Amino acid sequence: MARRFVVTGTDTEVGKTIFSAGVVDFLDAYYWKPVQAGLRGEIDSQVVKRLAELPDDRIVPERYRLETPASPHLAAELDHLHIDATSLDVPDTGDRPLVIEGAGGLMVPLNRNELYIDVFARWRLPVILCARTALGTINHSLLSLEALHNRNIEIRGIAFIGEENVDTESTICRIGQVRKLGRLPCLVPLTANALRAAFKASFHGGDFDS
Repeated sequence: MARRFVVTGTDTEVGKTIFSAGVVDFLDAYYWKPVQAGLRGEIDSQVVKRLAELPDDRIVPERYRLETPASPHLAAELDHLHIDATSLDVPDTGDRPLVIEGAGGLMVPLNRNELYIDVFARWRLPVILCARTALGTINHSLLSLEALHNRNIEIRGIAFIGEENVDTESTICRIGQVRKLGRLPCLVPLTANALRAAFKASFHGGDFDS
């Protein structure tokens, strides 16, 4: 079976979409964002398409496309929709890997009763947690790791995003009992070539083996 990963974050705007683009390019994979909340400007699948230089057919269409940039449960209600979590089945991409990006953090509600982490638990796929290196990340990261551990969800590792912070990164990995996959620095300018080079310098193919 092809390699399949869920990319989630400790919070919104952590950088998981950029990281997802890096993994997609690194693995020559498909990309899927099950729920897109907010359709103005460049949406996440378009960011990944641009940064990973993907053809259109390697972007799996979103199951739900919602107008308002808000928590999925609220955005759906504003669009007079209900997100059926059971409809979020992992698409078949044949022999090619698949990278699935969640929304915000693990506890983001999909509807009034179900969270994204509930879907992750049902999928039983390995999760990669993206975390900032800035102040506050220890608390956010350890809470997220504890939630994954409590639901017996496989954690492939944690990917840090931002400037190097050796003590913070090692503290999270030690207390959270998780391995560090690597650290993606802030890239200015953020281009496909810059992301590809940074990813190859920071991450290793073996980290994404089945």
